[in-house]
Amino acid sequence: MFYINANSIQKSYGQRNIVKSMNINIFKHEILAVIGPNGAGKSTTLEMLVGLRKPDKGEINYWQVQHKTHMGVQLQSVPFFPGLTTVENLQIFAAFYKKKMRKLDVEELLSRCGLTDCSHTEAAKLSGGQQKRLAIAASLIHDPELVFLDEPTAALDPRARMEIHQLIGKLYNDGKTVVLTSHDMDEVMKLAHRVIMINEGVIIAEGEPLELCKQFNAKDLDSLYLQLTCKEVN
Repeated sequence: MFYINANSIQKSYGQRNIVKSMNINIFKHEILAVIGPNGAGKSTTLEMLVGLRKPDKGEINYWQVQHKTHMGVQLQSVPFFPGLTTVENLQIFAAFYKKKMRKLDVEELLSRCGLTDCSHTEAAKLSGGQQKRLAIAASLIHDPELVFLDEPTAALDPRARMEIHQLIGKLYNDGKTVVLTSHDMDEVMKLAHRVIMINEGVIIAEGEPLELCKQFNAKDLDSLYLQLTCKEVN
């Protein structure tokens, strides 16, 4: 079963073609990693898939009409409300979804995202890893089936990355589909069941990480990434 089926989607800004006739399927209960160089079109593609931008051409089909209420999105930067605690921020985000959170719901979400010990700490004073987990928690308030995480471990230390990896694993074990972007190929190899590699607005490789490495005779995903996106690298 697919959650999203995108056919021949295109997006341009002025004279620059960012996404060029791309076909993407997102299936139920998988961890999908979308990778590629900066400026390759990853973010624009995700923005179209989640409905933040409309394709210039092509169509995007969703598994149900009310799909937006079943999707959660964590962007790279989340504007937390200044002066408010972790819990208070979550309560405000819940209001956006018109969802009233019981104390038990809040405690469960905090525990799930490893934020129990800092529930009454101002969001602005949280560590980088804690802020990332809070951003993910905000995307999970309405218990979505499909979760988009845009570089969830960028600029984090090893311990914070490990905690995010564990959280992503929990989401998958809870039956959710996770779509993430990343520049960390070890992370992608560890987490993703399927990879879509984008360069210059087109998909240049798609499949299971190990199978892709075998297909292109690459020793690992880093080597494959360089082989396909940096042709000048020997």
